[in-house]
Amino acid sequence: MESSTSKLASLVSHSLKAIARSTMAAEREIVVIGGGIIGCCSAYYLTRHPSYDPSRHKITILEATEIAGGASGKAGGLIALWAYPSNIVPLSYKLHAELAKEHNGEQRWGYRQVNCGQLVAKGRVISEKQKESGSDASSISLQKRDAAAVGKLRAAGIPSDLDWVVPDGLRAYESMSGPGETAQVHPYLFTTSIAKLAEEKGAKIVLGKATDIGQGPDGVKSVTYIDKATGESNTIPATDVVVAAGPWTRSVLPQISISATRAHSVVIRPTRPVSAYTLFTNIELPGGKAIVSPEIYARPDNTVYACGEGDRIVPLPSSTEGVQVDQSRCQDIIDAVGSISDELRLGEVITRQACYLPNVDARGGGPLIGFTGVKGLYLAAGHTCWGIQNAPGTGKLISEFVFEGAAKSAKIPTLDPQRYL
Repeated sequence: MESSTSKLASLVSHSLKAIARSTMAAEREIVVIGGGIIGCCSAYYLTRHPSYDPSRHKITILEATEIAGGASGKAGGLIALWAYPSNIVPLSYKLHAELAKEHNGEQRWGYRQVNCGQLVAKGRVISEKQKESGSDASSISLQKRDAAAVGKLRAAGIPSDLDWVVPDGLRAYESMSGPGETAQVHPYLFTTSIAKLAEEKGAKIVLGKATDIGQGPDGVKSVTYIDKATGESNTIPATDVVVAAGPWTRSVLPQISISATRAHSVVIRPTRPVSAYTLFTNIELPGGKAIVSPEIYARPDNTVYACGEGDRIVPLPSSTEGVQVDQSRCQDIIDAVGSISDELRLGEVITRQACYLPNVDARGGGPLIGFTGVKGLYLAAGHTCWGIQNAPGTGKLISEFVFEGAAKSAKIPTLDPQRYL
């Protein structure tokens, strides 16, 4: 007959084994593929989830080239309550404000409330000589405009503090929203800051291009990648994989119908600080040649970001390092914004760049957020031009999928990836 001591020892042994099994079951190897703003926000909120335990949960951001190397470092950084899709915008807009408050986003990544409006204007002629010299005999003073100029702005319905657009040629202005409904961040600073904050809580950044997601009968089991520094192929174990590779999503999930659109932009340092406006323009080029619609965003670091329309002339390269910049498209943007603003026309062009935006090729558009149908495999991609805006909300929802099994902070059945597989 078994003694009470042996029974106790047996019970203790079984209890310890049960605890060990429970602990092993709770251990997680979470790999986030993509070091853009969606991947970085996913890692950030995973490290902030109440269930996250750095002693049992390993989080890796796997990025092919560099953090914020794509659109996340080259976008405009507009945040708006009137963005889309409406089921995650309010959540994400609120989280932007909370992040800025908690981590001093105003200083770290240029978070601020801004005005937003639509501007219709006829652009002025900019001669080749003017382009080369940067000035001409008819150039006006770039100090704050005089009373007559401000009067013209008001007559055209332009806010008086929007005094860095010339009143001649202005046709109309319509406010889209004021502070409280529209804000902005500096995309590169925001993305790299969020990545750093995730690192501080235990996430690890690995530079390497994902080539395969290993799967077994019970779901995902590994991620294989080419190390950026050595060129060697490595495989890391994974219990959970979040694919947040933007336009490169199909390189690891070919069945996901996400395409890429190239977008060009420039950053100009104006001749003087300009007021906080984000503008959607409609500019008739001199001679009635064409109408262009560059977007113009004034930033708090005394720069102005401007972007033009997208194109699909050049296919998506294998990584962000292969993105081609069409200098003529950048010059078209510079000429267009310079035709309505002396501060921009005579300013210093400090960046000419291009990136690719991810588009969901399905009715309803993107993004796609959630389970893919394979255990442990999640998708967070297809955010089009609203990646910066919707990244915090997406990241929080992904953390809920991973740790709780479902989205809790927003109702997103229309964004279910399984609807499009």
